[in-house]
Amino acid sequence: MDSAIFELQRPFLDPMQIASSRLIMGLDAQLIDDQTYFVIEMEGQIAGCGGWSRRATLYGGDQTPGRNSTFLDPQIDPAKIRAMYTSPRYARRGVGRCVLALCEADAREAGFKKTELMATMAGEPLYLACGYVPVEHIQDSRGGVPVPLVRMQKEL
Repeated sequence: MDSAIFELQRPFLDPMQIASSRLIMGLDAQLIDDQTYFVIEMEGQIAGCGGWSRRATLYGGDQTPGRNSTFLDPQIDPAKIRAMYTSPRYARRGVGRCVLALCEADAREAGFKKTELMATMAGEPLYLACGYVPVEHIQDSRGGVPVPLVRMQKEL
């Protein structure tokens, strides 16, 4: 996760924004506990990971303030696509699309009709290509320096 944040964000963020990203992003262990997290291996190595959630938190890791573990209503709330990371070694080889497809299929099977995510600047092109629509641009300063992010949604 750390190498994905450091390497893949460099074309979009300055070093201080990358450091700030490291403080607001990361794995939310609730995804593992809920069994909604996927890991993709290639050539015997972790190539990427990501998950989805039936809980209210949109993004951030275990250390991120403001988390909310309230369960969502699949009939009215979007499932949250969370903690998507691709190893720089495997970037642009379909890993992110694979993880995203697994998450969407699982969320659909759980009764959700829509998904939502918070995209980094590096991730936005993938999500656009996969049918996600931007609904809000924000700056998250919880890591000390404002980091641009895009909230996106998709009908399943």
